[in-house]
Amino acid sequence: MDRARATTPSEVDVSTPSVARMYDHYLGGKDNYEVDRQACAALSEAAPGTAALAINNRRFLIRAVRYLAQEHGIRQFLDHGSGLPTQDNVHQVAQAVDPASRVVYIDNDPIVLAHGRALLEQNEASTVVQADVRDFATIYSDPEVTGLLDFSRPTAALFLSFLHCIPDSDDPAGLVEQVMDRLPSGSAVIISHLASDDPEVRRSLTDMMLTNTQGNWGRVRTPEEVRALFGRLSVVDPGLVEVSTWRPDGIAPEVQETKEWIEYGGVAFKP
Repeated sequence: MDRARATTPSEVDVSTPSVARMYDHYLGGKDNYEVDRQACAALSEAAPGTAALAINNRRFLIRAVRYLAQEHGIRQFLDHGSGLPTQDNVHQVAQAVDPASRVVYIDNDPIVLAHGRALLEQNEASTVVQADVRDFATIYSDPEVTGLLDFSRPTAALFLSFLHCIPDSDDPAGLVEQVMDRLPSGSAVIISHLASDDPEVRRSLTDMMLTNTQGNWGRVRTPEEVRALFGRLSVVDPGLVEVSTWRPDGIAPEVQETKEWIEYGGVAFKP
């Protein structure tokens, strides 16, 4: 029996692949089901570089969080669409710089809540909230959130490999803008997003993910569309790039031998 199956809440749908559980599988985790692994196998057949892409995206998260904590003194992190906990989670990276760093994870997948709560049971400076990231009224009034984060202080908003799950009808750029509007000057955003310059690749991989998730997805976008997600925020060097090249730390990235799509993004500040 899968370990996830033994500990999963009864409301989890195990008949439909979950983006969070697929990502967990690509990162070598065990909190996934056969349906997720089958979806990953089909996706990797269509886009063989996807496993390396997922690992490089996770390493980008580590470097970006460490950069904000070490070089800019940010001590509050709000992780949207956080996914399942794995190694080097946001709170572990930030708290390695300063144990007082505070982290709130937000995800609408009940399995994320179950495993996140278990991981954070002894960590009073971090919590996980089950919510739709577009439900601002709930998130910003949740006592778990307001009890940890002081929104008068600079805060990092994370959207790691997440905004491609948001359809155009829900305005992903507007989502980022509304989050940043709630944060003070000096706050930061980290974004990575699946992107491709090839319209056929964008269409075919978007169709596959929409089928896998029964419509619970957005689309692959162009690099130019990803740039638009940053709005008027001030992007730091080296700008927006394929994320394995963002401020490398000496650890060799996974070789993405085929690049049907890439994770594209960067870090920006609110003036």
